[in-house]
Amino acid sequence: MKVLSITEPMATLISTGKKHIETRSWKTNYRGKLLIHSSKTKIRKEWKENKELMSLLEDNELNYGKIICECNLDDCILMTESFIDEIKKNHQEYICGIYEVGRYAWVLSDIKILDKKIDVKGSLGLWNYDE
Repeated sequence: MKVLSITEPMATLISTGKKHIETRSWKTNYRGKLLIHSSKTKIRKEWKENKELMSLLEDNELNYGKIICECNLDDCILMTESFIDEIKKNHQEYICGIYEVGRYAWVLSDIKILDKKIDVKGSLGLWNYDE
């Protein structure tokens, strides 16, 4: 199954349904079931200092080095100024990503937290995990 490694707190925000768009500098043609892996990379300083962003976590524990949820990757949209203006209307989604013209919005749906998290190293790009 395809897996995407994402740094915290973004991976947890996806797993809890607070974030439905993952922003990336690269596109993918893949559509379908996707596992979300919380990478071992520590939280970026600017995210950690963003009280509004961190408050979205509520009391959810951060995970590092684990597959934490599954979802569907429905679309991969090239960001334009008009797309970004539309996203800004959803402030919560907007603060959970890096929205810049030329980047890509990976649209996620049907997000489900895994009952048992899976310890795994992770990798760059989309990678495969065989259960």
